[in-house]
Amino acid sequence: MKTDWAKEINVAITVSDHEGNIIEMNDKSAEVFSRYGGHALIGKKLNDCHSERSVDIMNEIIRSKSTNVYTIEKNGVKKLIYQCPWYKNGEYAGLLELSMVIPENLPHFIR
Repeated sequence: MKTDWAKEINVAITVSDHEGNIIEMNDKSAEVFSRYGGHALIGKKLNDCHSERSVDIMNEIIRSKSTNVYTIEKNGVKKLIYQCPWYKNGEYAGLLELSMVIPENLPHFIR
C-alpha cells in the first residue's frame, strides 16, 4: 500500500528530475514557494527559479554526486536546507531539497 506520507509534513520537499525539471512538491514546499507559483512550479526548470550562484551549486552537486547542507535565516526564521541527488535503480535521477524550520538554539547531543 502506497501512502502519501510527505504531502502534509511540516518540511518542504522539492524534487527535480535528471533534466532539472521540478517533478514533485509537497504542500509545505508549495507554501514556501507560493509567491513564485507554488504547485504551478511543477514542470518548470530549477535553473529558471535560481540565481547563477545557486545554479552553479546545483551543477556541482550533480557533477560530484555530493550533498549540500546549510542553515539560513530569513525574517527571523532559521532553516536547515539539505540538498542532494536522488537515484532510481542506482542511476542519478535528479535533485532533492528538504527545507525545515529549526529552533534558534538547536540542541546538539553527542552520543
